[in-house]
Amino acid sequence: MKKMTMKALLLVSLLTAPLAYQANAQSKDGLSKTTPQAKVANGMLEGVTEASGIRAFKGIPFAQPPVGDLRWKEPQPAKNWTGVRKADQFGPRAMQLPVFGDMNFRSNGVSEDCLYLNVWTPAKSASEKLPVMVYFYGGGFIAGDGSEPRYDGESIAQKGLIAVTMNYRLGVFGFMAHPELTKESPHHSSSNYGYLDQSAALRWVQQNIAAFGGDPKRVTIAGESAGSASVSAQMMSPLSKDLIAGAIGESGSVLGTLPPAPLSKAEEMGTTFAASVGAKSLADLRAMPAQQLLELAGKPGAPRFGSAIDGYFFPKDPYAIFAAGEQAHVPLLVGWNSEEMTGRVVLGKDEPTTENYTAAVKKLYGDKAEEVLKVYPGNTPEEVMQSATALASDRFIGFSTWRWAEMQAKTGGKPVYKYFYSRPRPVMTPEMGNATAGLAGGVVRGGDPAAPKAPPAKGAVHSAEIEYALGNLSTNKVYAWSPEDYKVSELMQNYFANFIKTGNPNGPGLPKWSPITDKTEANVMVIDVNTRAETDKNRARYLLLEEMTAKP
Repeated sequence: MKKMTMKALLLVSLLTAPLAYQANAQSKDGLSKTTPQAKVANGMLEGVTEASGIRAFKGIPFAQPPVGDLRWKEPQPAKNWTGVRKADQFGPRAMQLPVFGDMNFRSNGVSEDCLYLNVWTPAKSASEKLPVMVYFYGGGFIAGDGSEPRYDGESIAQKGLIAVTMNYRLGVFGFMAHPELTKESPHHSSSNYGYLDQSAALRWVQQNIAAFGGDPKRVTIAGESAGSASVSAQMMSPLSKDLIAGAIGESGSVLGTLPPAPLSKAEEMGTTFAASVGAKSLADLRAMPAQQLLELAGKPGAPRFGSAIDGYFFPKDPYAIFAAGEQAHVPLLVGWNSEEMTGRVVLGKDEPTTENYTAAVKKLYGDKAEEVLKVYPGNTPEEVMQSATALASDRFIGFSTWRWAEMQAKTGGKPVYKYFYSRPRPVMTPEMGNATAGLAGGVVRGGDPAAPKAPPAKGAVHSAEIEYALGNLSTNKVYAWSPEDYKVSELMQNYFANFIKTGNPNGPGLPKWSPITDKTEANVMVIDVNTRAETDKNRARYLLLEEMTAKP
């Protein structure tokens, strides 16, 4: 009887703990290491154990390579492998040009074969059922990668959750629509291949995350900029909205930022592009080498491909989906930064005088300019620069994020937590030389060493919060981080981790964060060294922009 019991216990342990740890041979210094393995649907994986004890599995295929006939097709399930597959290196990043100065990749090159994801887990067995965060990178849908150090999942996994980053197709490969593509599709759709990649990754997580100690019923999606827009898109797509338990958006939503176009317009753009590059058919486009296609799509004057209301991923206009309450009814933590864009976008090279600012606003808003100037006033040079920066930031990304929070609070049926991130980055390290900050968070290196430095940002620029929120300040060697920066990072990381675990960011030692509702929609958590809850001082701005842009 005792032998039978021991066999039964062994069988149970094997069935419930596919995350295994095996001792490697001793290293040269005599210290033994552990090699984590995980059995997923396609086969056995072997990852690495980080110094912190977190287990990392990198470069896991979640779909077949989208090459050849699979270029511009919905991602297909990954094929099985035999033996043990090494998962110790990031897979290739999606096809892209070097666009943004703040991107730093650890992936092994650029390739059309790019559909890989990465998992960081603190779990020692599959029975732990830990909450999961799936993070979508930013980059305007033309650049970015899950290997970027600022998205590294090791730090936040130490908070007791599993972190996943993934790659999705970009630019012409990820979002081109074309009548021939629509015709061949079983769903009569085209474009949105990058979004479909994200959805495929979420299905992979549902099927496989238990092997890493995760709970498929507790998956929160998160992202910044285009990644944040992606979160809003996945929330409203019937393909994904039932796969998630929560959502985090950092600066951006498709309710105004990179919104989908009508399919007919997107198809026209694809047709025009094909003609411009001498492709007479879809077969010609598929026959082009990936690098050639990338370079042609990156030439000045080439269309910038975006998503489409295709009747499949996007069944209808995003605004209509949220207005009808047809999006995912899950908790949402969402916010944006205090200096998402420079005021020079409004003023150009003109001096920040009241006259110049008024003329610029009139050029943008015509007979609505007086109303705009009431909520973005400019009576002194200092106020002009402050309001021009606020207006540029709101037009770029702040307003679309505000609208997302408001609409989810009204029709989503779950708590919405809104933040305003205002911590400026510190000065750059001396090693950066004459580098300056770019328009929206990037870094511009080189230039004339004798040229004067650009004035430091007074607020938090676009993308500035990523390393803070995910606990990755030390991976960014550009800035001279201070103890105060690490304090802000710990606080923001704890808010994120609590939300991923419970759908509520609050926890011991943190300023109380109340959700917005129809009655308390003005609540906002200002995140800085002095983090505090406030009444939203900028609400009048967004109400005016909503009035001017609201859809019927």
